[in-house]
Amino acid sequence: MGSLVRFLFTLAAAVGAAALLAASLRRRVPPPGLPAQPVPSSHMAGRNRSFVLWLHGLGDSGPANEPIRNFFSAPEFRLTKWSFPSAPRSPVSCNSRWFCDAVVVRYPRATHERYESGVLKAVENVHAMIDKEVADGIHPDNIFVCGFSQGGALTLASVLLYPKKLGGGAVFSGWVPFGSSVTERISPEARKTPILWSHGMADRTVLFEAGQAGPPFLQSAGVSCEFKAYPDLGHSLSKEELIYLESWIRSRLNASQEKDS
Repeated sequence: MGSLVRFLFTLAAAVGAAALLAASLRRRVPPPGLPAQPVPSSHMAGRNRSFVLWLHGLGDSGPANEPIRNFFSAPEFRLTKWSFPSAPRSPVSCNSRWFCDAVVVRYPRATHERYESGVLKAVENVHAMIDKEVADGIHPDNIFVCGFSQGGALTLASVLLYPKKLGGGAVFSGWVPFGSSVTERISPEARKTPILWSHGMADRTVLFEAGQAGPPFLQSAGVSCEFKAYPDLGHSLSKEELIYLESWIRSRLNASQEKDS
């Protein structure tokens, strides 16, 4: 009698385990006719995230420019990471600056080889910031580098010399910070990165002519550039420029996500 009881208990336990297994499988497998729910991949997650790097002008600081992000309230920027780094402080001028630009800022295309080495060193630092975000899973198409004045010049150099295509580079009141010889280092992928160039026509610090020289230079290098001139705007950043930048980046974020889907 004891053997029979033990057999029945064993049989009941086996039946119970089988029932639990079947119930578990039913929860995992969708009913016939219904598609399985897709599991978001890390690639898709990267497509939904974006990164905006803002490079300030001579003597300014990163934190002082953080209010710029308030212009970007559209849903497309919900998963945007912002970075406002500060340039190193120069022991010579006691100003924070990305590279030495004592000569070039006043002239449309005045460049000197002795300044190019400083530009290229600053570019390496920007590329390290970009590489960190790419390694964290953000797709290069969703990375935008923007900058004002000296930060705009560094923006241009950084996106042109980055080996991959980025979402875009936005130059405000900037200039071309190197000679034509550097264009040989621009990769075929980098030539696909779109450039937005905005400049005030009343700028007396970085002359408007310096901004006008940008698009022809980029065209000769095979790079697409949209140039926008702002009458009566001096060497400063305007609300109109930031509003347009918001729409410019937003349209490219949408295009990136649509292409991936």
